Amino acid sequence: MKRGFYTIMAAQFCSSLADNALLIAAIALLVEMHAPEWMKPLLKLFFTVSYVVLAPFVGAFADSMPKGRVMFVTNTIKVVGCALMFLTVHPLLAYAVVGFGAAAYSPAKYGILTELLPPEKLVAANGWIEGTTVGSIILGTVLGGALISPAVSASLLSLDFPSMETGIDTPAESAILVIAAVYGLAALFNLRIPDTGARYAHQERNPLKLVVDFWHCLKVLWRDKLGQISLAVTTLFWGAGATLQFIVLKWADVQLGMPLSRAAILQGVVALGIALGAVIAARFVPLKGSLRVLPFGVAMGVLVPMMTLVHTLPVAYATLVLIGGMAGFFVVPMNALLQHRGHVLMSAGHSIAVQNFNENLMILAMLALYAVLIRADVHINTVIVLFGSFVALTMLGVIRLHRANQARFDSVALIGQARH
Repeated sequence: MKRGFYTIMAAQFCSSLADNALLIAAIALLVEMHAPEWMKPLLKLFFTVSYVVLAPFVGAFADSMPKGRVMFVTNTIKVVGCALMFLTVHPLLAYAVVGFGAAAYSPAKYGILTELLPPEKLVAANGWIEGTTVGSIILGTVLGGALISPAVSASLLSLDFPSMETGIDTPAESAILVIAAVYGLAALFNLRIPDTGARYAHQERNPLKLVVDFWHCLKVLWRDKLGQISLAVTTLFWGAGATLQFIVLKWADVQLGMPLSRAAILQGVVALGIALGAVIAARFVPLKGSLRVLPFGVAMGVLVPMMTLVHTLPVAYATLVLIGGMAGFFVVPMNALLQHRGHVLMSAGHSIAVQNFNENLMILAMLALYAVLIRADVHINTVIVLFGSFVALTMLGVIRLHRANQARFDSVALIGQARH
């Protein structure tokens, strides 16, 4: 890999670490406010809505300047979102600002890979990026849980600055201050990302024309026989993954009797499994063989309801690692395939924006449904069975669609072809 790739990984690791730690801290802030239980999944919903609303515009923004500069600007917006949590702004609205930055950050983060690396290295690169991201999820959730724990928060709150009133009085607030510093570290790495030299045609600034252009890109990817399969899988994965974060927290409370600071570790256990699956996929699955991993998505959906039978921590760890491993193994090749097809059919920034739009629309839908089920007081084990069944049945549908496509035309032969 080129040296710049490792700088990208470092920047992504720090930014994602802070994102995931901030989610736990924001949940703690809601608990301190005595907010209702159903409001917790709305945090992720408010974070995600920017990905959908801004999708027609962030692709053009990402392609309008060197990707490293884009990542620096958008990371700064995340810091502003952190700051708003100290200014009595409701956590949902403040976290939405962080989501605004993340939505604009994503096309640059993934788009730079297609500029920096040849197609044959995209699966490996995605494996490392996904592994790094998941590593940051593990450490981020653990960091968030540790920062709000009684011992660590007491130490942070005991720090005294002479002649200075910080206004930081709760565990959640002290955690958010540390997390803002991690965003600052990410910004330093952003400044070191090399300019790949890739330049695109002058980017449109008229909002209406941007929406029309985005709609065209959306149709191109969904009509492409390879694009539609990889897009369907990654869309399902991210919707399911976001919902699983909150399912695990609730399940840990109900099934295992764990408080938030300890339950956050279980989110990290799932992420550990995803990282292992991602690394294995990067090592053994070539881009041309990416579609052979689809059955693992079905297997993941079938395994999820097994969580309802778990009552001990060691079995919980093993089950969650296995679920995460299957998820990582099937999504990394699909992500690489989608990036490759998007780069072949359109520009890097635009294709990632289309991907984000679909994936985060699914996140919004699944989190909204989860919030409704929790508001209706549906038992978490029933939610888990419904969730697993949905994943398995949807993946079976994707496999059938791929087989039908192949019966008409060997679309797999197109994999690896360079952009014309």
